[in-house]
Amino acid sequence: MKTTTISIDQVIDRIPAWSGRSPAVTPLVGGLTNRAYRVAVGDEAFVVRIPGVGTEWLAIDRGNELHNSRAAAEAGVGPRVVHHFRDVDVLVLEFIPAETMTLASMRRPGMPVRLAHVLKRLHAGPRFLHDFDMFALTRRYLRIAQELEIPIPDDYVRYMPEVERIEAAFARRPVATVPCHNDLLAGNILDDGRRLRLIDFEYSGNNDPAFELGNACQELEYDEPRVEETCAAYFGEAYPDKLARMKLNILMSNVGWTLWAAIQWKVSTIDFDFWSWVDQRWGRARAALESPEYRQWLDVLEGSGPRPRSG
Repeated sequence: MKTTTISIDQVIDRIPAWSGRSPAVTPLVGGLTNRAYRVAVGDEAFVVRIPGVGTEWLAIDRGNELHNSRAAAEAGVGPRVVHHFRDVDVLVLEFIPAETMTLASMRRPGMPVRLAHVLKRLHAGPRFLHDFDMFALTRRYLRIAQELEIPIPDDYVRYMPEVERIEAAFARRPVATVPCHNDLLAGNILDDGRRLRLIDFEYSGNNDPAFELGNACQELEYDEPRVEETCAAYFGEAYPDKLARMKLNILMSNVGWTLWAAIQWKVSTIDFDFWSWVDQRWGRARAALESPEYRQWLDVLEGSGPRPRSG
């Protein structure tokens, strides 16, 4: 695993076109995994992304990220990759003048529809390099937590049979995978005034589009009407089976990212209360697993209830 670190000044020194032009550097705040900087060079601006300490434990494939970042740019969704330094996994990207979204701004009227539209554009774009599977990632994170003796919620493992049941239900009704971002926190969404744009493709991969939609709704803390609005905007209607699949993926998003937060609590040097995320995400996941609606969502996928219309 790579442990090499590099400073922003060292990155600047590696780029001949910036030499002698006195680049203006501004740290960008809000990231939970990496260090990022806005670098203004003359009348151009760029973003330099430097991996954070300990990110090798988070199952991030930097080659996959690079390939997928370029594919997303080709789809007109993400920023263009300007430079890449493989030995230190540093990316230099074009800077997109845009509003960085927040939970509040993503709840403005019409935002679920705009979100669905940018995701459809990404999903119709070039295939990504590798696949993303939250079930496999959860098992991997659990092994890492055990190897590093990282504390996790006391009852976490007790619910793993239910996770296996969800995985089996999805496997019985498979869908075609599409290139997905898989990590749509509000801060990874930009509004350039014409359309939404996406950044940070560390967890990207070909995946079930219902995971993308469910994960985004979870990260943006959408209520039921907004979840249904997102579903309808993407699929044409809020079909019961599509909603059930999204709801189960909202649950799985919370299950998997609980362990991500626990690992970050152990290894990250970023000043952030990651354990609050462990409590928050696992609280949501446990509540969903114990809810009567959970059985209803499974019934839809397992076919024990009336077969819903499909979009």
